[in-house]
Amino acid sequence: MVRTNPGTDPVLSVWGWEIPVYLFLGGLTAGLMVVGALLELVRLDRYDRRASVWGALLGIGALSAGMAALLMDLEHKLYVPRFYLAFRPSSPMSWGAWILVVAYPALALWLTGSVDRATWEGWEKRFAAARLLSGVRRLALERRRGLLVFALAVGAGLGVYTGILLQTLAARPLWSTGLLGPLFLASGVSAGAAAYMLIGAHAGQFRDIVAVDLAALAAELVLLLLFFVEKGSGTLVDRAAAMLVLAGPYTGAFFGLVVLAGILAPLLIESRELGRPIQRALAAPLLVLSGGFALRAVLVAAGQVSSYSMLGG
Repeated sequence: MVRTNPGTDPVLSVWGWEIPVYLFLGGLTAGLMVVGALLELVRLDRYDRRASVWGALLGIGALSAGMAALLMDLEHKLYVPRFYLAFRPSSPMSWGAWILVVAYPALALWLTGSVDRATWEGWEKRFAAARLLSGVRRLALERRRGLLVFALAVGAGLGVYTGILLQTLAARPLWSTGLLGPLFLASGVSAGAAAYMLIGAHAGQFRDIVAVDLAALAAELVLLLLFFVEKGSGTLVDRAAAMLVLAGPYTGAFFGLVVLAGILAPLLIESRELGRPIQRALAAPLLVLSGGFALRAVLVAAGQVSSYSMLGG
């Protein structure tokens, strides 16, 4: 095994805070789209679309902030337009670039069809842009179910991609697993549900959102367990990479911020909330959001430290 040295592995850690922020905000946007579209599809005629308005607005803002963080991390920023001059089906980066772009019209159509009639008519009187979009709004209303399915699919794709982005970097063994995509999607759905709890919803929707968050948190916990079982039963370098998180420099942050505060505590709080009158406590959704960011920060940091030369003695 080759040791780490300036000739074989000159830089172990090249990503700063920008990448975890980008991954978290991309996952949050994905969760907002998946949760909002899913709940409205289930309750199509009884759904309070005000939650969708705020969800779409928050999604547009979060995605824009995430892309700004990604741009800050890029060394050659002027090369970004090249991603959109062609689509390469074999390139995960190409898929990711186009999913990010497709998410904007999906969010915009979702928002346009979610605004109530009185508010939209007020916008048409005040803003020329709203009058120009009257045809788009009519389409969004007439094709509401299809639009929701489209938003759901785009959100799921965006959520999975945030994990695949790391998975494709095979030189870092901690990331070399097919479980990162589903794990980041589950975490993103949980974050999206937490954001809807903070936005506020009427009693029926709130219970549905809590139920979705409980399912997403449970899935996230199971996927984390499977992730470390896979690494623990893998090669020596896989096990060494996993130990960075399980019994190494990132252990405290992982178990304290991700597992205990970000998953187990919200699971307990929200499980008790389902059986009681609705109490919109801030603790559970804030813990979920902080835990979602901590998950990405820990995996990005630990993954960069892991390498196939880490057993070099």
